[in-house]
Parts: sequence; C-alpha cells; structure tokens
Amino acid sequence: MKTRMTGAMASRSSSCPSSLRGQGQGQGLGMRTASNRRLGGGAGRTASSLAERREGRTEAVSQAAAELGVPVGTPTREACKQEIADRPRRNRKAAILREAIRETPPVLPANMIYPLFVYDHVMEPETETEISSMPGVRRHTVEGVVKEVGEAIAVGVKQCVVFPKTPDALKTRLGEECYNSEGLAQRTIRALKDAYGDEVFVHTDVALDPYNTDGHDGIVDDLTGRVLNDETVLMLCKQAVSQAEAGADCVAPSDMMDGRIGRIREALDEAGFEHVSIMSYCAKYASAFYGPFRDALDSAPAAGGKERKVPKDKKTYQMDPGNFREALRELEADEAEGADVVMVKPGMPYLDVIRLLKDNSNLPVAAYHVSGEYAMLKAAAQNGWVDERECALEALTCFKRAGADLILTYYAKQAAMWLQEE
Repeated sequence: MKTRMTGAMASRSSSCPSSLRGQGQGQGLGMRTASNRRLGGGAGRTASSLAERREGRTEAVSQAAAELGVPVGTPTREACKQEIADRPRRNRKAAILREAIRETPPVLPANMIYPLFVYDHVMEPETETEISSMPGVRRHTVEGVVKEVGEAIAVGVKQCVVFPKTPDALKTRLGEECYNSEGLAQRTIRALKDAYGDEVFVHTDVALDPYNTDGHDGIVDDLTGRVLNDETVLMLCKQAVSQAEAGADCVAPSDMMDGRIGRIREALDEAGFEHVSIMSYCAKYASAFYGPFRDALDSAPAAGGKERKVPKDKKTYQMDPGNFREALRELEADEAEGADVVMVKPGMPYLDVIRLLKDNSNLPVAAYHVSGEYAMLKAAAQNGWVDERECALEALTCFKRAGADLILTYYAKQAAMWLQEE
C-alpha cells in the first residue's frame, strides 16, 4: 500500500505546485515537531499508529474484495456451458416470482382443527396436567378448554375436537359413559357452545376406547378375543346422538367398525340432527404413532390376563400400514353411507393415501398430524436438531400439498401465531 499510489492520488499530487507542496510539507513537519516536543513524542507515535491501522484495514478490505467471486479453479464458462432451453431455476430466482407461482396455497388457521384433552378435576384431582410424551400439550379442565379455545379463536383457529380422559371409576366393559348426557365430553361441548356459540365449530370423537376398561374402540368378547362390530355400532349411535344433543357441530367416528357411518347418519337424522356433520376416520391405520395420545387419555389396550382374551392391539379393525388400495374400499363405503368429510390418520407417513382420497372423492379430506409425529418433532427441536417453527409449518404445507383441506394438529394455535408473524 505504501509503495502504490492510485491514479487519482498521483494526479492530485502532481497538480499541486512544488512550492506549495514543499511549504505544506514543511509546515506539517514543523507542527508535528513542535507537538512532539510538547508531548514528548507520544502524539507523533499515536498518529503514526492510527495511520498504520487505517492502512491495514483498507488493505484487508481490498484483499477480500479481490477474493470475491467463484473459487479458484472453477471451470470456465466456455468449458461447461450447457445448450439447454429448459432451466427450471429461472422460476426460483426471485422471492416475488416464487410466491406468485406457488402451486399450494398457504396453510391458513381456517384449515386447522385443534385437538384438546379434557379431564375431570373433581373426580380425579390428582391427574397430571402435563403430558410428558407431548411437551407443550396438556390435559385441561372444562374451564381450561374454554379458555384455550378462546385463545385459539383469537388467532383464527375456530375449530376444535374434544377428547375426554374418562375417570377410571366410570369405565366399564361396555363403555356406557360414552352416551351419558352429563359426561365429560358432553359438558365440555355445552360449555364451548355457551361461551362462543357459532364462533367455534366443535368436532367430537366417537369411539369406545376412552370409556371401556379394555381400551378398545369396541366391545370385546373376552371368550373369543374378538372386538364385536354390530353391537359396538349400536353404542356408537347412542354416543353420537348424545354429543349432538350437547351441541356438537360434527361427530367423528374413529372406531373403524364396518357400517358405522350409515347407522350413525340414520340415528342422527331420526333424532332430528340432520344438520350435524360426520367426519369419518376413513383410512385409519393400525399405527405405532399413537402412543403419546394413549398416554394422554390412558386408553391403550389393556391386558386381559390368563382368564380373559383381550386383543393386545387394534389390528383386527384398523388398517394395515402396508395397504394402499384398501383405502378406496373404505372411501366408497363412507361416501355411500353419508360421510361429509373423510380423514386419513396418521398424516405425514400417509401423504400418498391423502392424495389417493383427494383424487378419488369430491368430499373434503382431513389429515391428522398425530401425537407421535408431534412428539418426534418436539424432541428434535428440544435437542436443537431442527428449527421447530420451520419444520412444523413445512409439515402443515405438505399436508395441504398432498390434498388435505383440514388438518388436525396439536400445533394449531402455535402455528396460527407463527403465521401472524409472517
């Protein structure tokens, strides 16, 4: 730097008269000499040090600028240019263009259904509210559900689905508590409708596993080990009508019994609830991703012991994870029997099934972002392995891209808040 002089600097130097240059230099030298004498030479050293630092910074910037660009050794343009007309990256080069041509509409709070767990704090006051396998999700009292739904409505999530943790003292082999007009689910539905009226759309779960002692979606014949189909459907009809009487907007049979959609539709209509919708768990798989949900409700299949035959899993009525085309059979039955919405559960591992239903039905399609999927994402985020916000919103976008119109997700309220920030 000291030995090089830019053209502009050289021009300015040469255009200055020599007498003035010498005079200026002499005056500067005289001033510095006088200053050095007054300060013992310290100021001179300081000025020299500042100048050197400034020159060092300038040289570093110049060197960095000289190194910008492609790495050394990059092939020349002439050596590698491809003669191709179609370059998809042209449509990805600008954020404005990417947003304009995005194929999947953004996920909206209106697309989300918020699953909520409720417990009876009077009968079971010692219940742990936190669910260890689902960080950030908790069991609420009825009043707590009302408060949580109010917060969700405030950010645009206006649909919820209620899952009751039935007190153990009320569980029986038949699960009669499921149609108790003063049951936990029914009280929660009434409280929500009393608080928010048509501002909230309440879905309910129709199945026996939260209510029976065997933890199955249907009645168990413990002599043969079979889950009874038609007998269970009769109980489900009573349950659905009871929920409709409490004010439910939509009942959602999750049991996977054959023929239950048609019978529930008939029961609702006969009771004067033609306006109450049915969201069928159409393709519900016998998945390993439900574990945290069963922790939340204490509804896992129970061991029958030596005397009683109780199935250890739900594979005799839920679908095999390896099956794809079978979902079409379930879809055709549910459409014919009067379903208003068809659901796929779980969600992320079954995006192909979501697309299958979307391509083969005119009904709205729902996807359930289940507890195991949520728990895995939460665990990865807590360990710092992934960006929780980005991954959760990406997952929701993938559901919509696959064809889901509605998404049941424990991230509903949080995702809506994140979307408000964008």
